[in-house]
Amino acid sequence: MNKIVQWPEIGPMFRDGMTVMFGGFMGVGTPLGIVAALRESRVGQLTLIGNDTAMPDAGVGPLVASGQVSRVIVSHIGTNPTTGKKMIAGELDVDLVPQGTLIERIRCGGSGLGGVLTPTGVGTVVEEGKTKMAVGGKEYLLELPLRADIAIIKAKRADRAGNLVYERAARNFNPVIAFAADLVIVEVDELVEVGEIDPDMVMTPAALVDKIVLSQGA
Repeated sequence: MNKIVQWPEIGPMFRDGMTVMFGGFMGVGTPLGIVAALRESRVGQLTLIGNDTAMPDAGVGPLVASGQVSRVIVSHIGTNPTTGKKMIAGELDVDLVPQGTLIERIRCGGSGLGGVLTPTGVGTVVEEGKTKMAVGGKEYLLELPLRADIAIIKAKRADRAGNLVYERAARNFNPVIAFAADLVIVEVDELVEVGEIDPDMVMTPAALVDKIVLSQGA
């Protein structure tokens, strides 16, 4: 199956109301070309799941600023004042999840698990509405899995089958979210032939990747 697509094909893959997972930490490892295509598509009422909303003009920040996002599930929003203002104004639902809990919930969603038990948040407002369990005399919260309709990923290199290599810290959330979405779209800086990537260097296997688009200007 040919996984290589062109930029005009990216926008039509999205629709109103979708849940989109994104890689990146403060925009590093976020596929900026796909974010731009998503913004240009003008779809709305999106739910975004990822580590943070970066800044108004970085990472997924432009999607928040454009009003296309109705909910974010993230670890923090402190670097993006637009997110905070929209939350206070009631224009955006913000679900803050501790980073470790967030990545474990995504991992559970990708692995078919029913959730994860964590002591984080016990005895605080975080536990409101959640199932609490005692194991070995210690209390835990049951945090439920997270999945998405689409995961958007940034990789340094891919072969035509979809095996991926990331660049240093840009690896961050990308390998985990590749397991937890129905459709995985990857923006890559370099596209090579099958066999040109050392198998020991593959960080995300081809079986998880559905579509590949070459970064503009690459």
